[in-house]
Amino acid sequence: MSVARTVMCAGAEDTERLGREIGRALQGGEVFALEGELGSGKTTFVRGLARGLGFLDTVTSPTFNLVHRYLGGRLALAHFDLYRLKSPGDLELLDLDDVMEEGGVVAIEWPRLAEGLLPERRTRRVRFDDAGSAQRRVTLV
Repeated sequence: MSVARTVMCAGAEDTERLGREIGRALQGGEVFALEGELGSGKTTFVRGLARGLGFLDTVTSPTFNLVHRYLGGRLALAHFDLYRLKSPGDLELLDLDDVMEEGGVVAIEWPRLAEGLLPERRTRRVRFDDAGSAQRRVTLV
């Protein structure tokens, strides 16, 4: 049985701080399935994960590239954005299944098309919702 934890974030700094705290505790092999509307904080959370892993360079959304890989931290981080993909077959071009087996950390925005590939025991689901007044409700499962 999965236990959900909800955190209220007052803005981007809190969202990044949450990601950083989680990133510091990661051991490798974790997959994050990130869900929420455009602009809800998914990339900001990933920036925090990267910082928590020790990556200090720029972290941006991979919307047009589909994947960004961040090396140089304690663990490698692969950040996927599947928003523009149309079918599960498009995932083959990204080698998502192979990347999830490399031992680093994987963060996937808009993971719906990848559901059948996500390793159940290693996947952490994170939901970002608008909570009004520039606040975000982040639910971690």
